[in-house]
Amino acid sequence: MKREIKFGIFAYALADFLSSSLGWLLFLYYRKNAGEPIEFTAFFEGLSLKDLWLILLLIPFFWLVIHLFSGAYFNPYRKSRFIEIYRTLISSIIGTIFLYFIFFLNDNSADNAYYYKSFFVYLLIQFLCTSLGRIIVMRGIKNEINKGRFGYNTLMIGGNQQAVNIYQDILDNEVKLGYTFKGFVYADDSANNGMSHYLPRLGSIDQLEEIIDKHQIEEAIIAIDTSEHNRLQMILAQLSHRQVIIKITPDLYDIISGSVRTSNVFGAVLIEIYPELMPDWQRVIKRAIDIFVSSLVLVLLSPLYLIAALKVKWSSPGPVFYKQQRIGLYGKPFWIYKFRSMVLNAEDNGPALSSEHDPRITRWGKVMRKWRIDEIPQFFNIIRGDMSLVGPCPERKYYIDIISQTNPHYKFLHKVKPGLSSWGMVKFGYAQNTQEMIERMKYDLLYIKNCSLVLDFKIMIYTILVILQGRGK
Repeated sequence: MKREIKFGIFAYALADFLSSSLGWLLFLYYRKNAGEPIEFTAFFEGLSLKDLWLILLLIPFFWLVIHLFSGAYFNPYRKSRFIEIYRTLISSIIGTIFLYFIFFLNDNSADNAYYYKSFFVYLLIQFLCTSLGRIIVMRGIKNEINKGRFGYNTLMIGGNQQAVNIYQDILDNEVKLGYTFKGFVYADDSANNGMSHYLPRLGSIDQLEEIIDKHQIEEAIIAIDTSEHNRLQMILAQLSHRQVIIKITPDLYDIISGSVRTSNVFGAVLIEIYPELMPDWQRVIKRAIDIFVSSLVLVLLSPLYLIAALKVKWSSPGPVFYKQQRIGLYGKPFWIYKFRSMVLNAEDNGPALSSEHDPRITRWGKVMRKWRIDEIPQFFNIIRGDMSLVGPCPERKYYIDIISQTNPHYKFLHKVKPGLSSWGMVKFGYAQNTQEMIERMKYDLLYIKNCSLVLDFKIMIYTILVILQGRGK
């Protein structure tokens, strides 16, 4: 559905662009008409080149940036009208305040009432134009969903009568909800699996991750018996770190913990667990901060970058950079880059975590690790989008597989991008073995449960203190 999502984002952005252009045009007409009444044709003829630039380019792009930072272009096919109108109102207020100080206060008018009136008139025009444009787009998308042209690949987990009832409730409704059921998986092979009369069996819960990848599952509905507590935990452990929306039946809610929100599916009340951990607008700002800070650091520290690279080359034979595959957001692998701080072929005998007095670490490598100079190349990973400034430390699949055997919830760390620093790194530090990784995980899970921009700033401040005090390893 990636192509459809891009189309939806484009449709919303185009509607916002045209709405803001129309809104500014109407506002200019209002201002020109405030003195003496003027015909619309005469108004058009009197527009200056500056007015045209503002109408056709500058103002629309300004509003696109405002809407982007509000998170308006996330999940274009899963929008609620009420939430969208509320978001539009907040964005309109913020944007109008900016424009008020940029343009309105430059008017040569001694009447304060004129300024206030201009503010509220433009706010009303902008809000109404944007809301109308978005409602039209939402209506168009809803029609496409009703016609079955768009849908979310959905997996039913469980085959009891409750699962059958939910499936029939969704299927029998005249209003289509966008579910495209690919099949179901057994929760218990010995149970009466009535779902086999309606959907193809794709496998068992032990094969969930392979099924999700093969069928590109976007939503999973869990409908199993409340007595199957262990199975529920196993299912959630396999789904929690994937880019999949998870919904469960209300009677399973008492068994689990975490962030939840209800979703009434026309008679089939479902509970969505593990929703987005940050509000959309915070996610956009977090990404903007990542790009800005990383670019700034790479420019400001470019002399240090060059010195470190030369020192690595002169201190020991081998390449300047060290790259290693780590596991990132939603369990996707990526290549992480560092300045090489160990001797060449340091892991010829297999994966091995470094320790404080590790003989494999070079003399210059110890200096770099103490001041975290070896991690400067990771700012390129952040700009690329593999990592963030703040997030759990990315680990290798080898160690994740070992830890997950006894701590399956470790994979929940993959719900967020890995980071250059984290609450675990600040409070615990580098791990020298898998047991210490598990100990550090507790702090990172605490971060995920409470993640926000405020907490990110707090972690960044602590990280700077760690670097300045030379407490790296």
